[in-house]
Amino acid sequence: MTATTNGLLLEATDVTKTYGAVVALKAASLAVRPGEVHALMGANGAGKSTLVKILTGAVHPDTGRIAVRGRERVVHSPAEARRGGLVSVYQEPALIPDLDLRSNLRLTQTPLEPFRHWVRELGLDELDLATMARRVPLASLRIIDLARALAIEPDVLMLDEMTAALPANLTERVLEVVGRQRGGDRSVIFISHRMIEIAAVCDRATVLREGETVGVVDVTDGSEERIVELMLGQAATELPAVAERTAAAGRPADARPRLAARGLTARRKLHDVSFDLYPGEVLGVVALEGQGQDELFEILSGSDRPAAGELLVDGASVSFHHPADAIRAGLVYIPADRAEALLMQRSVRENIALPFTTRMRDWGLLPMGKEKQKVDGAIATLQIDTRAQGEVRRLSGGNQQKVTIARWVAGGVRTMLCFDPTRGIDIRTKNQIYVLLRDLAEAGAAVLLYTSELKEVQLVCDRAIVIFGGNVVAEVPAADADEPTLLRAAYNLRSDAAMPEEIAAEAVAAEAGEAVEAAEPVAEGAPAPAGSETGR
Repeated sequence: MTATTNGLLLEATDVTKTYGAVVALKAASLAVRPGEVHALMGANGAGKSTLVKILTGAVHPDTGRIAVRGRERVVHSPAEARRGGLVSVYQEPALIPDLDLRSNLRLTQTPLEPFRHWVRELGLDELDLATMARRVPLASLRIIDLARALAIEPDVLMLDEMTAALPANLTERVLEVVGRQRGGDRSVIFISHRMIEIAAVCDRATVLREGETVGVVDVTDGSEERIVELMLGQAATELPAVAERTAAAGRPADARPRLAARGLTARRKLHDVSFDLYPGEVLGVVALEGQGQDELFEILSGSDRPAAGELLVDGASVSFHHPADAIRAGLVYIPADRAEALLMQRSVRENIALPFTTRMRDWGLLPMGKEKQKVDGAIATLQIDTRAQGEVRRLSGGNQQKVTIARWVAGGVRTMLCFDPTRGIDIRTKNQIYVLLRDLAEAGAAVLLYTSELKEVQLVCDRAIVIFGGNVVAEVPAADADEPTLLRAAYNLRSDAAMPEEIAAEAVAAEAGEAVEAAEPVAEGAPAPAGSETGR
């Protein structure tokens, strides 16, 4: 088929969608040309995912017009959209966990040989289709989902945060494949919060703000600032600057750590890790994928026990058998995956109030009096959009993460363990979280922050430890923690010499701090790596 006289492959005009009082889309328009990679940009909650779901039939619009190659189309289901050449790869893999990979492919009538071709092109050289989907690491599941979509040769391929959970080597493969879609008769709609990826593969960008299309930008050198300006609107001038601070400078010589680790060892991934975290500071943790950071946070949060070593809280040795033990000791955990921490079908207030309802028979009751004031205060402090407070699942990813943090802010926090809390979150919400973490430290809390975005270290932290191969290989003060320094330390390069070419090539993903390990082949009967299942 060829493009139509107006030169557009896909056109959406004035699309609207509401959920009760919540307006998800109020005037969204999108025009995609044949042969282009078109970015769909916007802050969390701007309506990007809702628009993609409407285009692929997962959600029905209230009003608006959608045309493919000049013909108006009403899509009633994802299966109908696939038959019509519109396919999306969503943020979460769309495979049934308790079916093997071959059965998942049959469900979507995916042709096997083209699928195998794309799996190899995307970096998974060996794949056993008899493997149960639940046993496949998250990164591999996302590649399988993309290969499945590419195998049917869609007219429009929509990628919603495709690279968010991928290591650097797979991210590079995905970007190469996306880039090769240019110039033909098909197109790609690409959603990502990483400007480096938008600049690498996209031709134009449509920007949504608060459910409305606010601009279309040609992606060229310098276009990033214009995109951000459109995304944030007036908020672009309202973002508070995060001042560089060094808590260590004012710390008494005899200060006692709030949290101390001594020789922690776990599951062949963590080896003799020691550090001190003091009240009033944000301590960063920097590591490439699979270097032991998952195991470290699992131990600190009470989800796992170390094989050796000791934990001390305020100078006293502690042993955690359950996350509740860590919480009682004052250690609260903020995961990257909001679904781990939230009751998605309960309200914002109920989720934030959970620490106040410690007995099972109290569940379901909203807090009153002082507790209600604290919940209201936390909502206001984090600027949480509560228009969808009937169900947390209706909130954007950024607002969901703020609810996770607000829960502990409301109850008072002494030590906060944050595992990549800004992953997949828009710029404005990231800045709000940066300021909140600094304010918590200023008030005397201790914050341990693992981040996959190296630039966050200087924005938020007082100092950082770097983990490589399960060992702490460096400690860097914030003043020296620029991205090249942290990247060299993360690769355990001890000299200031230039990085080898193979490492420098992979550093294109360093802005997101992603890993450079190759994905392990998925063999029948092999257990999934620790922390690799969906959710961690």
